[in-house]
Parts: sequence; structure tokens; C-alpha cells
Amino acid sequence: MRIDVVTVFPDYLAPLQLSLLGKAQEAGRLEAHVHDLRAFTTDRHRSVDDTPYGGGAGMVMTPGPWGAALDAVLAQGPEGARPRLVVPSPAGRVFTQDVAAEYAADPWLVFACGRYEGIDARVLEDARSRYDVDELSIGDYVLFGGEVAVLVVVEAVGRLLPGVLGNAESLAEESHTGGLLEAPTWTKPAQWRGLGVPDVLVSGDHARIARWRRDESLRRTASTRPDLLARLDVDGLDRADLAVLAAQGWEPAGPRLVRSAGRVSN
Repeated sequence: MRIDVVTVFPDYLAPLQLSLLGKAQEAGRLEAHVHDLRAFTTDRHRSVDDTPYGGGAGMVMTPGPWGAALDAVLAQGPEGARPRLVVPSPAGRVFTQDVAAEYAADPWLVFACGRYEGIDARVLEDARSRYDVDELSIGDYVLFGGEVAVLVVVEAVGRLLPGVLGNAESLAEESHTGGLLEAPTWTKPAQWRGLGVPDVLVSGDHARIARWRRDESLRRTASTRPDLLARLDVDGLDRADLAVLAAQGWEPAGPRLVRSAGRVSN
């Protein structure tokens, strides 16, 4: 996969060279390029923003440097390729594990890191003739700029690329895989500050351990993220799953789960 990031703070993207993302680049599984938006300005002050039409607080990123930057990025990629342009924005669709998997199937992602009050809307309108454009939110809050969001998205997407994780089975046993949160985990020592490890985990009974972890995953999701349970397909749950959820105050109603009358998840 090729990744391009356009930003006014290139140093902010230095973590792309660290840890497993850095190793993925060394192994040729990921190719990351960071571009300084100010390199595409034409005035001596290297300006990238101006006051908004219609008035209001803050500044807006001007279209000239962005248009030139996105043209240059497109010219550097594979001939004839159409990349996906991802623009972090609190007004975008919410980033989820499913979206990460969708992006991981793309060969080329380009990120536009906005600042101030955002990027002139004409930049995205113009880009749609050459890019598939997504505005994307990593949550219902506002940041100074898009760089942090890009790091979040690239890490979530990069770990899904073949060969990036040392143990691919990890992807099947983590939060949001299958719509549930991951069960809690323990490691050595067996006793720490008077606290022990659940007996089932040292039983050696792998079937029992798998069932216990599934039950804990269901309980944790019911307690912490009941909104996820409401999206589950009942057809994907077995009798043991339904029994655990019933104890947590959930029951099937058609293809979905609903809270039981008079019961509260705990």
C-alpha cells in the first residue's frame, strides 16, 4: 500500500517510521510519503490560510496550495491510478474497524490534514474528479488539526495489511472483530499484589477457555458498549451466547437484540 500525507507540520508524522509501521516500510509492505503543504505556496510568506467569506471566527485554508499539492501527489503515484483522498474532519463519517478493513483493501490512500477552520470546500469538489474523496471523523470531538487523526487511521489500517502483524491470529481475537469487545487478558505471574488469574485460564482446557473468553467478551460489551450489542445479528449467536446476554438484560427481538423489559445491563 502507498500512503501520502499532506500537512503543514511534516514532523508530526514522524511516528509513521516507528514500531511495526516502520518495519512494514522496511519490508516493502507499506510505502509512506509526507509532503509539506507550504512547499506548494507561491508568496514569500508561504501563506496557507485566509479569512472566511461571510465572516466568522478563525481562518480557512486556501485552495491554491492544496490544489497544487494534490496535483503533485497524483503525478507521483502509479500512472492511471485513482487514489482515495481521506480528509479528517469532525463533520465526516465515523471511523470504525469496518472502515479500517475497507481502507486496507485500497492500494493508495492520500491524507489531507486540515487546520484552523478547515480547507476551502472547493478543494474537495475539485479533487473528486481525480480522487475518491472521504471526509472522516475519528470521534465526536474537535482537534487542532488532522495529523493526529491520520496517525490513528494509518495505524488501524496498517496493522491489517498482510504480514504487518507477527501473529495474524491476533486480528481475530481483538475488540470490534465480530462486533464485540475483547475479553480481559492476564499474563505471568499467576499472583500479583494479592490478585490471581482466573482458574479457567490455567486449566489447559482450550474449549472451556474459548467459551469463557466469549462469555467475558459478551459481558464486557453489554456493560461498556451496549450500542454494539444493538447492532449484532441474532443469527450469529448461539444458545450459550443468548443465555449470557439474557443474564445481562438482553433478549432477541427479530434479527436484533433489545434490552429485556424491566432489566438493566450491569
